[in-house]
Amino acid sequence: MIDLRYHSPMAKLSDTIEVTCPCCGAAMKVDTGTAEVISHVSPVKPRTYNDMEEAARAMKERDSRRDSIFQQSVEAQKHSSELLDKKFQEAVKKAKETPDTGRPIRDFDLD
Repeated sequence: MIDLRYHSPMAKLSDTIEVTCPCCGAAMKVDTGTAEVISHVSPVKPRTYNDMEEAARAMKERDSRRDSIFQQSVEAQKHSSELLDKKFQEAVKKAKETPDTGRPIRDFDLD
């Protein structure tokens, strides 16, 4: 008779399992008995820049892009008061053209 109970040597799994993180790609070994991480190997990150000159050039480009965006926002802020004045004048003009009819009639008042 074959003994295939849960705790038999044949049904026993290994003591550790290897898991790969779906987010970062790290490899972990987990103890199945305690559910604790035994080892962790971080994924190798590729270099962003090949040399220091390329990194310095990229930083200068990023700085110039940031400065241009800031200058655009300063210009937009200068002109925003003019735009708000125009919108206000248009709203005042529209309010003067449409007569005030008093309180609006509600469905409640018609009964």
